[in-house]
Amino acid sequence: MKLSARDAPGYFARPDPARAGLLIYGADAMRIALRRAEVIAALVGPTGEEEMRVARMLAGDLRKDPARLNDAVKAASFFPGPRVAFVEDATEALAAPILAALEDWRDGDAQIIVTGGQLKPTSKLRKAFETHKNAYAAAIYDEPPSRAEIEETLAKSGLKNIGQDALRDLHDLARALDPGDFRQTMDKLSLYKLDDDTPLSPEDIAACAPASVEADLDDILHIVAEARSGEIGPMMKRLRAQGVQPVGLCIAGTRHFRTLYTAASDPGGVSQGIARMRPPVFGPRRDRMQRQAQAWGAARLEDALSLLTETDLALRSANQTAPQMALVERALIRLAMMGGR
Repeated sequence: MKLSARDAPGYFARPDPARAGLLIYGADAMRIALRRAEVIAALVGPTGEEEMRVARMLAGDLRKDPARLNDAVKAASFFPGPRVAFVEDATEALAAPILAALEDWRDGDAQIIVTGGQLKPTSKLRKAFETHKNAYAAAIYDEPPSRAEIEETLAKSGLKNIGQDALRDLHDLARALDPGDFRQTMDKLSLYKLDDDTPLSPEDIAACAPASVEADLDDILHIVAEARSGEIGPMMKRLRAQGVQPVGLCIAGTRHFRTLYTAASDPGGVSQGIARMRPPVFGPRRDRMQRQAQAWGAARLEDALSLLTETDLALRSANQTAPQMALVERALIRLAMMGGR
């Protein structure tokens, strides 16, 4: 039987131990791994691994020994309780031994959990689970988590006292991160707020969120966008010492000012423009960039992007002889002076 995208999360959290098996397939290996772990934990409980009620096998193991899955399904455990026989990364080449074990399944046998990649609608493995009267097939799609999934993750992390601004940032963060990274960030937040009864704030989220590759460049870009030209020289010395490349700095500056321009030119206003950004801008950084976009305006931001484009072309020109970092620094100072007008 097929599990719809709406019904699948509920079943993953509360699977039926009387079912013969479950196939989870899709393109995102991390999402599949998280769902598979959730299902197995719900079936065998917290002590299932310790009590050897979970038999795991890779696709290669089953290829070498086709009878291994059926043996695991029929094997008796020293400990009472539900059992699981799990096959990881199954492909169409393993359809025969998996379907044989599914066909031979009887009440009291271990439940068969199979994970695979993108299986075509014509796949024997997929069709068998979808048409089986006592088994399920669930497709995992590479799409942003639903509100219910996000709230489920928050509940598992023990985060309860969440303000509206923080909740909005968490939803944005869930859409920007891989599911595993989001789960780890929530665990980090729960430890960060341990014994702290104050509401979760955007500042707390910003402190625990994974740092992006561009995070080291944020300071200089904020300095420029806020027209603090006197601070550019010392910051540039630090960036040179860290090995930041001129072209990379120019690209980061273009990305920053393009974000400001997109927000400033949004028909619904700067606030709505910032909210539509993908990847999302959240926490104090969002408020800061919103103020910058409002201060610059779309017209001056368009001029700023033109200056950055000219600088980028100069850096890549074969005829350019001036020091590249000096070119970028001069452009940033000009930008800061434009913003201060």
